[in-house]
Amino acid sequence: MSDAIWLFGYGSLIYKVDFPYLERRRARLAGWARRFWQGSHDHRGTPDAPGRVVTLVPEASSVCIGMAYRVTPDVFAHLDHREKNGYGREAVTLTLDDGTLIPSLVYVANPGNEAFLGPADEAAIARHIAASRGPSGENSDYLLHLAEALRELGDEDTHVFGIERALRAIGPRPARAE
Repeated sequence: MSDAIWLFGYGSLIYKVDFPYLERRRARLAGWARRFWQGSHDHRGTPDAPGRVVTLVPEASSVCIGMAYRVTPDVFAHLDHREKNGYGREAVTLTLDDGTLIPSLVYVANPGNEAFLGPADEAAIARHIAASRGPSGENSDYLLHLAEALRELGDEDTHVFGIERALRAIGPRPARAE
C-alpha cells in the first residue's frame, strides 16, 4: 500500500494497541530519550491532579527502543485524539532490527506545551505516579505496563526501570474509599 506511513510507539503505544496496523516491528530511534516528563490531564490524571506519562527528549547519546507500526493515514484521526494532551507529530528516521532505515512519525510532547511537567528525580516521579489516577486508570499501571513491555522488547531503559524500582519501594497504594 503506497500511502502507508510508519508510526513509532515508545510509551503506551507499545502495549495498548487500539488501532489497526499493517505491520509491526521492533525499532530504534537514535538521539532521543524516553522520559516521564509529560503531564496527563486526560488519561492517567485529571486537570487538577495530572499524572505523569512519557515523552521523548533530544539526547544525542541515547537510543529509544519501541515499536514501529505501518499504518494507513485514517488511523491518525483516532491517534490525534488519543495523544491530544500536549503531543504533536514529528518526522523522524527509525532503524529496524534488520538495519533498515525508515521515515516515520512519532508523537512528542515538547517542553512548550501546557501539560509539560519537566524533569524530577526518580523518587519524586514515583511518588507523583503513585498518587495519580485518571479516566484510564491508575498512573502506576501505565508505568508497570510500560516497564514490562520494555523488558519484552529487551530494552534496558534505566529511567523507566529506576522509577519502577522507586514505585515498588513505596509499597501498595491504600484502597480508595468509594
